[in-house]
Amino acid sequence: MSKAEDIISPLAKRDEDYQTTIQNEPLFENPFHMEDLQVFDDATLKRLLDEGFSAFSLCDLARSLHGVPQPLMRRVRRNVPTSRRSSFLKELRRSITGDEIEVARRHVLDSLFWELTYWKTPDLYEELTEGERLHPGIFQRLKPDLRNKVVLDVGAGSGRATFECLRHGARLVYAVEPSPGLLRILRQKSLHQSSSGRVITLPGRFDAIPLEDESVDLALACSSFTAEPEHGGEAGLVELKRVTKPGGKVVLIWPRTQDHEWLEARGFQGVTLSTDREMKVYFKSLRVALRCAKRFYARNQRVLQYIRQHHQAEVPFSVLGFNPPRDYYWLAV
Repeated sequence: MSKAEDIISPLAKRDEDYQTTIQNEPLFENPFHMEDLQVFDDATLKRLLDEGFSAFSLCDLARSLHGVPQPLMRRVRRNVPTSRRSSFLKELRRSITGDEIEVARRHVLDSLFWELTYWKTPDLYEELTEGERLHPGIFQRLKPDLRNKVVLDVGAGSGRATFECLRHGARLVYAVEPSPGLLRILRQKSLHQSSSGRVITLPGRFDAIPLEDESVDLALACSSFTAEPEHGGEAGLVELKRVTKPGGKVVLIWPRTQDHEWLEARGFQGVTLSTDREMKVYFKSLRVALRCAKRFYARNQRVLQYIRQHHQAEVPFSVLGFNPPRDYYWLAV
């Protein structure tokens, strides 16, 4: 065998092995367990159980808790809304089968998938979002509103919009995020990027922003605010306007398309930027792409098929099945 063959053959063999591996990878299975609910603090657990009943029923919750450790049982019982507690305890005492327990657990855990991701596996969420590159024109257009200004980024996650604000001239950014894990990543980034002192990280939510009235020049949210109460809604919009100075703006970057009409009815103006090529998610590597596809997009079989067929870590938004990050809505306060 020649030296060239000595080099090429192992590479080809590794690629063949990798292709076999990804072809045999199982499809999505929710990685979380009922015990993972312990990751939430009491305030978050109370909110999720209060709001969660729109996603899963009281019956599902009670059934899902059969056989869980007593510390978790006590915490859930303590945080179930008072008005529902007696009904919850009644359901909890019912005798049910193991299959019924498993179905209920899948329903509850699937409903809490994203919240558990933010709190339990923030590093995986970071792998997803760091590849979702915003249209560069968004912050170019916002630059006059950012330069030398005090900015609020709510639902900041690991800082995608926070650091764009700094790069476009913001004097100070308050980054508000409920997940301790994502706040930890954001703080680490702040230290590594020598922006410590210009970023103030705070725990908080849309309906409870920990700032004084009229304390920022611009309040924004990037791919986090929705019309749903648990992710903003009317109460969140009131809070965003409360902390913004008169003459400032509320800016919502990359909102859901189904929320556009809701935003326009409340006075927001929309901006959609053009592109000369299809926008894509750029994962760090093929393995990261596969891992994120299995975790976050597995119910869309086109994503896994695309990665396997093209053998690359770039996936078009058209394949993912939702609008690319090229629009924003703004409201003058």
